[in-house]
Amino acid sequence: MSQETFVTVGRRKTATARIRLSRGSGKIEVNGKDPESYFKTEEFASAALSPLRTVDMTEQVDITIKTQGGGLNGQAGAVRLGIARALEKLNSELRTELKKEGHMKRDPRSRERKKAGQPGARKRFQFSKR
Repeated sequence: MSQETFVTVGRRKTATARIRLSRGSGKIEVNGKDPESYFKTEEFASAALSPLRTVDMTEQVDITIKTQGGGLNGQAGAVRLGIARALEKLNSELRTELKKEGHMKRDPRSRERKKAGQPGARKRFQFSKR
């Protein structure tokens, strides 16, 4: 590729998204598909691409995304963070706007592990006195 390409990574829960962003005409591809068909619901697709709308660059950049792990919700969150990081690499002046909208923060929430002797992470089996 002759033009500048910015590569970043976004993560959420157990999902990982690798982002390749370059200046272009607005072509976006997620694992070989367009975002609406990959993420199935409009909410996930719009959440994933929200950093682009925040800085009004939907028609100015081409993005290739490879996601793996987790579910569609986690992948959408990972894509969102990755795109925000790539946009910041493209133009550092966008950082304040992206940060204000909350796109630059890695969501630390993750699934809590199941504990031994319990049916889940926090749920207990029913207690019987006798």
